Amino acid sequence: MRKTPIERVLRPFQEFAEREASGGIVLLASAVLALVWANTSFAPSYFSLWETELRLTVGSWKLQKSLLHFINDGLMAMFFFIIGLEIKREILVGELSSLKQAALPLVAAVGGMVVPALLYFAFARNTPGVSGWGIPMATDIAFALGILALAGKRVPSSLKVFLAALAIVDDIGAVLVIALFYTSSLDMGYLLWASGALALMVAANALGVRSILIYTVLGLFLWYFVLKSGIHATIAGVLAAFTLPAKSVIGESRFSLRLGELMDDFSEAGRVFQQRMLDERQESIISAIERQCERISNPVQKLIRVLHPWSAFLIMPVFAFANSGLEVPLGQLSEALRYEVTLGVLVGLVVGKPLGILAFSWLSVKSGLAAAPRGVTWPQISAVGLIAGIGFTMSLFITSLAFEGSLLASEAKLGVLMASVIAGSSGLIALRLATRRHPAELMEAAN
Repeated sequence: MRKTPIERVLRPFQEFAEREASGGIVLLASAVLALVWANTSFAPSYFSLWETELRLTVGSWKLQKSLLHFINDGLMAMFFFIIGLEIKREILVGELSSLKQAALPLVAAVGGMVVPALLYFAFARNTPGVSGWGIPMATDIAFALGILALAGKRVPSSLKVFLAALAIVDDIGAVLVIALFYTSSLDMGYLLWASGALALMVAANALGVRSILIYTVLGLFLWYFVLKSGIHATIAGVLAAFTLPAKSVIGESRFSLRLGELMDDFSEAGRVFQQRMLDERQESIISAIERQCERISNPVQKLIRVLHPWSAFLIMPVFAFANSGLEVPLGQLSEALRYEVTLGVLVGLVVGKPLGILAFSWLSVKSGLAAAPRGVTWPQISAVGLIAGIGFTMSLFITSLAFEGSLLASEAKLGVLMASVIAGSSGLIALRLATRRHPAELMEAAN
């Protein structure tokens, strides 16, 4: 079929957007741009930009915060909302839907969080930076999957599934860490209001309400009350995601039957009326097909489909651009490694992540707690462990919570950036070496 001019213009962008690595590429470009800007003579304009005060006013009500706060509290709440949707989908129908499927990535993710935190604590236990122990626990799913895609087609699909599931569990851990350990104080009044908004969303789900608009309005109230309660606003995004309906109005068999009937009617109408344009009956059948497609899809699936590109190509790049700016005196990088916070983050991500993931995976398989994925070797698991050391987005976010307004934030950011570069490059090399050939000895041999 001949493409129209506009299709030929848009096709390259569509292909770019469909590639797994594209989100990571945009994220990387945003971080590099921020670093370049922050290390030029125009650096003051970069830092002053994020201190710009923004105000939302409705009558006597107002919300006033810096641009950086709106990004970290607002845009990132949306990012966590999307994470919540993906977690819910994986728990219901994905790789976390059964204990047998989830066992290996679950155990591996726990190892990939506990060991880095312990290593960080070993470096910073007697310093003011001890509260940053959560920073090296995180994995940036966009960068990690992007590196996996860059490794080529030889990467087994089961390895991609393992990394994706591991990253999802890692996100759950990050959410719990933020909620439990990075909440400074609580306002019980706002917390009660937040509970009320959440209860209304749960009730709406139970009553069969499927209007995304209603959940959006209630979700905005939930976000505001959580923000004012003292709990970080991103938690509202996860809570809101879990209240959305995940059931379809009609089942698969009924959908298939009805769709078949409509397609037969459409074909019959086409034989009766031979013309270049669709007639009124065919238009009516198309509308009926669209309604059936609407009924088989659920709000969780719809929102993941609609919001994922916004997360990959807007929310995360904007966050990275706002938080990656760091003055890095190249001549003093070796000196920076003397900082306990920088060294703790670096060692936690580069050493702790792969060590924890590999050790916990091996122990779970040897003990029979988990089954090894077919076609995946231990060197490939080790390479995934290195790649998981790319903390970036989530690590920077936890840095902003642990060291808000402190000079320690710069030390932690430096560790995150250095670790992400080392983990990404070493992980890609290790993965290419591990997938260069197809060894006969697979992980099942470890059982």
